[in-house]
Amino acid sequence: MEMDKRKIRILQAIIQDYINTAEPVGSRTIAKKYDLGISSATIRNEMSDLEDMGYLEQLHSSSGRKPSDKGYRLYVDNFMQLHKLSPLEEHIIKTHILNSALYEADKVIKQATTLLAELTGLTSIVKSPSSKKSCIKAVQLMNIDSNNILSVIITDTSIIRNNVIRLKQSVSTDVLAKLSNILNARLNNLTVEEINLEVINNLRNDFRGYEDIFNAIIPALYESLNSIDTSDIYLEGTTNIFNYPEYNDIEKAKNFLSLIDNKDKIKNLINSSDSITIKIGEENFIEDAKDCTVISAVYSLKDKPLGTIGVIGPTRMPYSKVISILEEIVNEVNNILNNEYND
Repeated sequence: MEMDKRKIRILQAIIQDYINTAEPVGSRTIAKKYDLGISSATIRNEMSDLEDMGYLEQLHSSSGRKPSDKGYRLYVDNFMQLHKLSPLEEHIIKTHILNSALYEADKVIKQATTLLAELTGLTSIVKSPSSKKSCIKAVQLMNIDSNNILSVIITDTSIIRNNVIRLKQSVSTDVLAKLSNILNARLNNLTVEEINLEVINNLRNDFRGYEDIFNAIIPALYESLNSIDTSDIYLEGTTNIFNYPEYNDIEKAKNFLSLIDNKDKIKNLINSSDSITIKIGEENFIEDAKDCTVISAVYSLKDKPLGTIGVIGPTRMPYSKVISILEEIVNEVNNILNNEYND
């Protein structure tokens, strides 16, 4: 069966109406609300064909129809026109992210997640940078008292790790400054995955005469950097789903809340390698997400992917608006991170 222009116009009208109302759409509704120049009977016949083709679903024989996952996919890939952000929306995105706490990467990302939930009315998710993928920018050793020193590690994405190291003997400030310089010379711009045996042996040679400090510091460095050896997941707007009539069904709401409470499942759902990834309904391989759409995007530093940010909600979501907002937020995050860390 051929997908001609008339079927496309009817499918677009049904999708638009269902996104706006959450009510299954009948042929008379389309005939009244959309000036398609064809009768209700003709629309009904075309809707029957679209159902046979898999683009529409009918809940029961007397109800109207709603888009299927296949129908939404066709709409998103071929017919959707991106929503143009209002000057107010653009201003909110720029100012709120720009003002997010001294440009520390994790705070910028968390602010972006909050903003995404507010502007889309959906649950927003972010996968933050993994410390294993972050490069060491600076290591500083400082005296606390006669037997304790503080190691501070700062990465290129402003992940900061502090660790107190207990020593058998006191060390002067000058010695700690010297050892800090050695650590920076050997470790600067390396990720934790790149600190291999060769690097460790070179450091051991450099620390000759300070073996006790070396033996205390190296495990502490590893412990600090591995303290978040996998990416953290943050969510905002988890109660936004209750604004969608789909989740008036208590069982459905419980399933959704159970899904977003499972960080491993969420982490797998928002694995994204593209600027924008859209997974609709059955395209989400996790059973609990078969009624959901997940839209996500990668944010980067100097073309190195850092993490993923996105939204999860019902398949009946305003795709055009959500995608435009997500793209603008990711662009703003990328601009801030790359301007801040371009040295």
